[in-house]
Amino acid sequence: MEPLLRLLKRYDYLIVFVLLLIISIVMMVQHSYYQSSKITTAANRIAGGWYSGVSSLTNYFGLKEENARLATENAMLHAQVENAYLCYTDSVFTISDTVYKQRYAYTEAQVIKNSWNQQNNYIMIGKGSAHGIKPDMAVISPQGIVGVVVHTSRNFATIMPVLHSNSRNSVKVLRTGTNGTLIWNGHDFRYGSVIDVPTTHKLYAGDTIVTSGLANDFPEGIPVGYIDHLDTVRGSGFYNITIHLATDFNKLNHVYVIKNRFRAEQDNLMKQTIAFDEKK
Repeated sequence: MEPLLRLLKRYDYLIVFVLLLIISIVMMVQHSYYQSSKITTAANRIAGGWYSGVSSLTNYFGLKEENARLATENAMLHAQVENAYLCYTDSVFTISDTVYKQRYAYTEAQVIKNSWNQQNNYIMIGKGSAHGIKPDMAVISPQGIVGVVVHTSRNFATIMPVLHSNSRNSVKVLRTGTNGTLIWNGHDFRYGSVIDVPTTHKLYAGDTIVTSGLANDFPEGIPVGYIDHLDTVRGSGFYNITIHLATDFNKLNHVYVIKNRFRAEQDNLMKQTIAFDEKK
């Protein structure tokens, strides 16, 4: 108590001055409209600037959570598009009815490790077998194709991206429907090569390349890239195509892992077909 009294005694003139100043300001505001409006405007400007700064700071720190929420919503939207479903037309009954059964499910995941400047690159994501992720599942980004899951642990998974010397993905030219194979030359993460495309159809720089849907991993029509330049291999009947990849692997933050709900059925049917053919 004594230190407080000493402090008040030491600054008694200043305290009295501040109190009188506050009282005079209050009286001026109450009895003068002009001064009242000026002070109120200044106070609102200061308060507005303060709240704006606080809001901006809060929004900045909330970006990570917001991005994760948007990525989850995008995964749900991917699962609702037409190419995520199989169409069954019932021709047995007289009533013509079309039933859609979901073929592909999408799981959002965050990239926690990524390389793009090696001969053989890999990506690690923060979801694994505990989240339903399994080897051979396709992976895409919001821009387009990424790669295929190769290994999983309980909480993590590694992906072989298209930026890998062993990567092979079935693609097609959107305009002509001509099929080919996507590979990587190991040099520039922005570009890939498409081989096995016959010259029976005229192609042009700028033509869009998408997934063909012929394999059991990627749905049909996922963006792969667009033709940067091309030429013909003399005497082979095939194009030599360089494409600009749709996905920017240098800025990869979130991906979607795709589960083909019918993959096991398709694989088993193919094994039976091959085994039957080998018995002949």
